[in-house]
Amino acid sequence: MSQVSVAAGSITPPHIEYGQLAPILIVLGAAAVGVLIEAFVSRPYRYWSQVGVSLVGLVVAFVWTIVMGVSHTPHHVAALGAVGVDGPTLFIQGTILVLALMSLLLIAERRHEPSPFTAQASSVPGTAEERESLVAGILQTEVFPLMLFAVGGMLIFPAANDLLTMFVALEVLSLPLYLLCGLARRRRLLSQEAAVKYFLLGAFSSAFFLYGTALLYGFAGSVRLSDIQLAISQKGGMEPLLLAGVALLSVGLLFKMGAAPFQVWKPDVYQGAPTAITALMASCTLVSAVGGILRVFYVGFETLRWDWRPVMWAVAILTMVLGAVVAITQTDVKRMLAYSSIAHGGFLLTGVIATNKAGLSSTLFYLAAYGFTTVGAFAIITMVRDAGGEAWHLSRWAGLGKRQPLLAGTFAFFLLAFAGIPLTSGFTGKFAVFQAAVSGGATPLVIVGVVSSAIAAFFYVRVIVLMFFSDPAADGPAVVFSPTSTTAVVVGALATVVLGVVPGPALHLAQSAASQFFVR
Repeated sequence: MSQVSVAAGSITPPHIEYGQLAPILIVLGAAAVGVLIEAFVSRPYRYWSQVGVSLVGLVVAFVWTIVMGVSHTPHHVAALGAVGVDGPTLFIQGTILVLALMSLLLIAERRHEPSPFTAQASSVPGTAEERESLVAGILQTEVFPLMLFAVGGMLIFPAANDLLTMFVALEVLSLPLYLLCGLARRRRLLSQEAAVKYFLLGAFSSAFFLYGTALLYGFAGSVRLSDIQLAISQKGGMEPLLLAGVALLSVGLLFKMGAAPFQVWKPDVYQGAPTAITALMASCTLVSAVGGILRVFYVGFETLRWDWRPVMWAVAILTMVLGAVVAITQTDVKRMLAYSSIAHGGFLLTGVIATNKAGLSSTLFYLAAYGFTTVGAFAIITMVRDAGGEAWHLSRWAGLGKRQPLLAGTFAFFLLAFAGIPLTSGFTGKFAVFQAAVSGGATPLVIVGVVSSAIAAFFYVRVIVLMFFSDPAADGPAVVFSPTSTTAVVVGALATVVLGVVPGPALHLAQSAASQFFVR
């Protein structure tokens, strides 16, 4: 693949479509500006400068994505074939940017977090800044450029049209997240332990991904997905290098989305990371990871589907069952939602296994629906606090519905959406992916999915019963409202209602995006 032409002493530079790559470049550019702010702006002004730059960068990138979606020519390959800009890419990038904006509201709110326990903190010895750190959440303003770098990698990952670009994107999105997971001001040891676990396991998964890429290059002589598919068509699908490469590459991809048996990091990291960062990972990272899986398996390995589908069947079944069953035993609300996320990963894989346009469009819709509900649920978790910080243990949520009926009712609504109750986005998303799987010949997988959904409904309803039918404790947690976190909850709730009651426009948009796939 020639990228630079040298003739008669002259060099022709490569042609880069900067307009097509603008959303990615805007986010990464805002991250670079954030680094400069950390270096040159005095401490009192850093916070608002970082929030402003991050907000403007994400909004401008989202608007540019919409403009590209309206005026875009399907099946465009940018940056000398390294990036595929098509319908699913723009849909996934737009979803990531919206969810990143909602997560930014939670991250920004933690800096000036009002707390009913400020008086307790004022009696703690130390400097004013040290006392403030006990009440506030993430004080480090470095969190904003780190978040933007991670979002930039998330935007590249599902758009990558060759495996080396995808690997670079994987590292760009992962490395900042390793740092962000360890920035909790409360329960520091738990947070730092989560960061180390995530880093070590993530490094192993990246090694699997890179080794799989090397084997696939040995098989096809190229790392571009379309070239790999062409080599499969010419050489057949039983080459040892090919099968080993697909297996190792799949390990890296499935780890990033938290599918079983590569899910062990998820509960610990979700619990230990600051809740605002958990919201970012649970929504944006999952959307990006599934987008990368769709790109690899629907473009690179599409002609190999009869070989990888049986393995994906096993992975999807194990993921759904394990996530639903183990979640029943959890007493920590963040760990419970982590196992819920694992189960939803299995539901998403049913759409991937369908290997048809309906499977693609339904998976895109499910990603958007699940992302909004997830950020809204974690936003509520940041509001329920006691003297030790956020009240994670489920026993602390007893009677919350009697003390704060609106907040508890909204959280119950999000839980019902996770369970797939009708008139919520969760029901529409599950119905869409199950219908696509049935049309793709995966009816037994759908039966397992329905049973897993019924099991999962138990622990969701258990939390609702605890909130509304238990007596509140005298020393129960306080509910801390703030404009930014409340905005995230309202946006998440509205999206969950609209995508459940009037899903037509979003489904049509996902179907339109799916019709512009299969970049060559």
